[in-house]
Amino acid sequence: MNYRLDLREFFRVVKGTRAADVTPLEVRQFIVHLSTRQAARRTIARKLSCLRSFYRFLCREGQVQRNPAAAIPTPRLEKRLPTFLDERQVAQLLEVPPTDRWLGWRDRAMLETLYSTGIRVSELVGLNRDDLDEISGTLIVRGKGKKERLCPIGETALRAVRAYLAKRPQAAKSGQVLFVSQKGTRITVRQVDRLLQRYIRVGGLPGTTSPHSLRHSYATHLLERGADLRSVQELLGHASLSTTQIYTHVTPQRLKKVYDQAHPRA
Repeated sequence: MNYRLDLREFFRVVKGTRAADVTPLEVRQFIVHLSTRQAARRTIARKLSCLRSFYRFLCREGQVQRNPAAAIPTPRLEKRLPTFLDERQVAQLLEVPPTDRWLGWRDRAMLETLYSTGIRVSELVGLNRDDLDEISGTLIVRGKGKKERLCPIGETALRAVRAYLAKRPQAAKSGQVLFVSQKGTRITVRQVDRLLQRYIRVGGLPGTTSPHSLRHSYATHLLERGADLRSVQELLGHASLSTTQIYTHVTPQRLKKVYDQAHPRA
């Protein structure tokens, strides 16, 4: 739908110019038009991407000879800092799931696991019981590209998982899936997302909080407590250190603490 609307807007701005006659100059004029209307950089980037895709299609179909948007640079996007919770807010969230039913114990175990390991929701739902080594306190996690990594899991999360496994229905206990739905099948990313959003609302946490915020909180709290960036990169399963560097948005309190400890005349 957005694709169609973006194309309509473009051809309205260039005053009905035929697709085959559009030049790079007119694409630039369209970007200027969007800028004067104070469109966000991400909106401009999306509309430019739409034009590039449209003309790639026309080139493949032989309807035009060149892509007028191909050489137009994409606006540099502002970096968005990840949304994270402070330690008090995380503790508040972890206490929200009720413990009067086994589903509440499951949800507590999932929340504790997400925060204790920093894994993605998609990685959480893929866990099997054999992936958890209670003796060494580690999880085998399958990330993007099916790459496996070993993640430490804390004793608090381990206790929550043990409590959940002891209470979940017998019908599910024979299966290898670690976190199951009410029907005893593997829980889905969508189901976990819905549950977390509900607990976020019930817990009175900021509206910008998302399921991924626990992963952001995990990384932020590790860095605030002195973990080095390379180790956090390994724990998160990032292929590039530049991806992890977004978490160097340490809080002013952390910066002040580091300054006080490190500067000879602080």
